[in-house]
Amino acid sequence: MRGYVQVYTGNGKGKTTAALGLALRAAGAGLRVYIAQFAKSGEYSEINALKKYRGSITVRQYGRIWFINGDPDDDDIQAARKGLEKVKEAMCSGKYDVVILDEANIATRYRLLSVDELLAFIEAKPEHIELVITGRDADARIIERADLVTEMREIKHYFQRGIQARIGIEK
Repeated sequence: MRGYVQVYTGNGKGKTTAALGLALRAAGAGLRVYIAQFAKSGEYSEINALKKYRGSITVRQYGRIWFINGDPDDDDIQAARKGLEKVKEAMCSGKYDVVILDEANIATRYRLLSVDELLAFIEAKPEHIELVITGRDADARIIERADLVTEMREIKHYFQRGIQARIGIEK
């Protein structure tokens, strides 16, 4: 089976959720999934749920979110770059069928990774691997290289009314 490059981007809610839905579908079909999260760390509800799929779904976090309101420091940049190297090793190992780079577009936006590094990663993808890249503000070159691009567009969001993220729904 040939694998493609999918990008889920846009300012609307649901990019990571769509990627995780694909991960569950793939695992249900017997495929092995590697999820790398950039600019995220810690325990989220979805991370807790995915622990039930150990053996089918592997999740690794390669970043911290604490800089989002400022600039990343060298530790943030090194974590992301080392993470991308580890994900490339995993992707090329023959152990996985689907690789998800969650928030990799954000990682390029904040210069944790360069767009050129992400493009080189895409080019290193073995033919059978399905690669999913999420995060708002996908660079035009990533969009051009992708086989499928979905834009989540915010039309209305209850956060604008001051409603905080809820456990099990947004976090």
